[in-house]
Amino acid sequence: MPARTRSEFAAPAKKRKNAASANAKKRSQRLETLEEKFLRASRISAYLAALYSEVDCPLTHRNNFELLVAVILSAQCTDAAVNQVTPGLFARYPNPIALAKASLTELETEIRSLGLFRAKAKSLKRCAEQLVEEFNCAVPSSMAQLTRLAGVGRKTANVIRGHAFGEPAIAVDTHCRRLSRRLGLTQDQDPTKIESDLARILPSAEWTNFSHRLIVHGRRVCFARRPACTLCALNQLCPSATIT
Repeated sequence: MPARTRSEFAAPAKKRKNAASANAKKRSQRLETLEEKFLRASRISAYLAALYSEVDCPLTHRNNFELLVAVILSAQCTDAAVNQVTPGLFARYPNPIALAKASLTELETEIRSLGLFRAKAKSLKRCAEQLVEEFNCAVPSSMAQLTRLAGVGRKTANVIRGHAFGEPAIAVDTHCRRLSRRLGLTQDQDPTKIESDLARILPSAEWTNFSHRLIVHGRRVCFARRPACTLCALNQLCPSATIT
């Protein structure tokens, strides 16, 4: 058997040392207790409230029907783009009856500048028909009823419940999902599970504003690709912060 060189002996030794160091680091990382997470979430909520004290729905609307339409249109689209379209849309179709009678071609023309305009036109027309046929033209307030409407998922329903009816509701969009994970408030990917995790560690009175402020913070500071950690007021509370 040929003699082994010093480098061949050194390589396994280095691997063992690195493995030992990794194991030691892993052991030193203590899991956060639920009470500790509750306190940290409370501090995060307080910071966000100070940063974004005025929480208003960015979608221009005058009533619950207009809010519902605007939220459906906002899927995979900016609020600013939706606000450019809705004044003309609401002038032409001011209520569920008028919208239900609209032709798909007319609706598509009105919202053509928005992404997925054909699918959204179908959803809007069917949603308006449901409001007329099943809810006497009124926007319902319960999760079960809202999610029966065309174009309305759980996130949209929570926006409606929170902003239109003042019900405690956590709207988990892409920003809320990303920041909740980065802040270590959840490890889940599924929006419904994230909603449940946040609800467990925050008082219900804070649900609506917390999720809204988290969304705003994601748009302004905690960007998807390059979060501005050095400028972030939450960096001392965030396990994902990278500050050099």
